Amino acid sequence: MSSKRLLEQEILASFDRGEWKPVRNQKGEIARFQAAAKATLLKNKRVNIRLSSRDLEGLQAKAAEEGVPYQTLMASVLHKFVSGRLVEAQRRIATRSSRTARKRAAA
Repeated sequence: MSSKRLLEQEILASFDRGEWKPVRNQKGEIARFQAAAKATLLKNKRVNIRLSSRDLEGLQAKAAEEGVPYQTLMASVLHKFVSGRLVEAQRRIATRSSRTARKRAAA
């Protein structure tokens, strides 16, 4: 028997033994928990991180290109990373041997 089915049977047996009590003001309790869930999802938290001056200047430059504050850009990049939507661009890294080969071909 699956663990889900066993859990359901346990809950049903507990109910049959009278171990469950009704919630007073059920609508109020539901509204309270819904409000708490929404507030949890909407809360912004402050975070302090250390960056090199070079990285910070790069972020500020990219943010200026995009026309957004650099903190907003940082939050967006981190959100995309966490949600799995940040895609690394494929870039070709030239090695010394490939640069040398291109120079020879051009000569």
